[in-house]
Amino acid sequence: MTPGAACDLDLRGVSEALGRREVSSLEATEAYLARVERYDKALQSYITVMGGAARARAKAMDVELASGRRRGPLHGVPIALKDLCAVAGVRMTAGSRLYADHVPGRDACVTERLTAAGAVMLGKLSMFELAFGRPTTEPPFPTGRNPWDVGRDTTGSSSGSGAAVAAGLCAGALGSDTGGSIRNPAARCGIVGLKPTYGLVSRRGAVALCWSLDTLGPMTRDVWGAAAMLQAIAGRDAGDSSTREAPSPVPDYTAALEGGARGTRLGVLRRFYVDWPGLHPEGRAAALAAFDVLGREGAALEDVDAPALDLAMPAWVTYLAEAYEYHREAVRARPGDFRETTRPRLWMGALVSAADHLRARRLVARLLREVLAVLERVDALVFPGMGAPAPRVEDVDPTQVMPPAARYTVPWNLLGLPAIVVPCGFTRDGLPLSIQIVGRPFDEATVLRVARAYERATDWHRRRPDPARWRA
Repeated sequence: MTPGAACDLDLRGVSEALGRREVSSLEATEAYLARVERYDKALQSYITVMGGAARARAKAMDVELASGRRRGPLHGVPIALKDLCAVAGVRMTAGSRLYADHVPGRDACVTERLTAAGAVMLGKLSMFELAFGRPTTEPPFPTGRNPWDVGRDTTGSSSGSGAAVAAGLCAGALGSDTGGSIRNPAARCGIVGLKPTYGLVSRRGAVALCWSLDTLGPMTRDVWGAAAMLQAIAGRDAGDSSTREAPSPVPDYTAALEGGARGTRLGVLRRFYVDWPGLHPEGRAAALAAFDVLGREGAALEDVDAPALDLAMPAWVTYLAEAYEYHREAVRARPGDFRETTRPRLWMGALVSAADHLRARRLVARLLREVLAVLERVDALVFPGMGAPAPRVEDVDPTQVMPPAARYTVPWNLLGLPAIVVPCGFTRDGLPLSIQIVGRPFDEATVLRVARAYERATDWHRRRPDPARWRA
């Protein structure tokens, strides 16, 4: 294969081509860097390109492979990181002027683990300011554009991660998810996005938004790629007290992927999601068709409900208090370094009382009881991935604290449950649609297996946006 062809593969394809020595890590790295150079002016997915370091790393991985050492499926695979994950000696901006010149002296835990797995870091990816702002075209840190239509937003703070993966500017990426910022851009860009169980992946060395909700996770073109990246980054970290004792050792998430959906019980959250009046009609039709596919693959589907879902979004708003607390000193001392769309939302957190937050925590406990009771009867929950396809950038309301899309993502951050979005179709305008699958705590294996069963039965994940449409 030609090195440039690697950019059209999913992560599994790149990994297998490297393993068969059909392409070297350096050749693949050069191909991705050339693609970034050619197209990223329009897509705005990278803040920092680590070209020299990536080439040196790829050469080292080729030497290891030639000597018979292969660290695993990520050996030599070029990936990229959302720019709130630290890489020692490389600027980390979190998309904000506040950190424009910040250079961490130590890798984040996820960076350490991906490096140990043999991955090649291509660079740092664009994002909404502090993972909390809104899309912008303004310097110094414009947010990523949707490769299916560069006039549209990716609708989520991991904007560069979604754009870069969908456009083939890296084989996989890390994003962060506090209210949907992995799943929103993944769904809108037609890729796979996995929010792991809270506490499965260390956040040490990542800029926080909300300690109680933040989760780091993979964004890839394929379910296998998400499983392989999760395998590399999952597990307890003594440097992050939020990481929990998950199954030990961490399961091999790729081992059971091909187990299929037969015999799996899936609960369809119909009232809150499928029948919601705000759901885009093409999204509803695509999701219902996807559920039919899962049924034909042997899954048993039944309608389920958790009435307390209606309380999830107002409860989430009280967690703005944590965002304010993290940035309190900076927003008071340097208000001009925050965008106009970010600063007022942080100040809202100052208005949340302890009583408000405690009431919200009680509501979350009630919701968790309801959902876990449902998950005793079914193996996973399924519903449309998003309420609507990607909006035009000019149509995004910068004053919204809770955009309508939050309905589909926020509850699962509050509950800390694993959730994945998988492409399930396209609108008549050619915009991606998706379904979402949610599982029991630390049961990523089932979530990934069901997602893979659907992916294997369809070809939506094989479609690619047209580079001819990427114009700055």
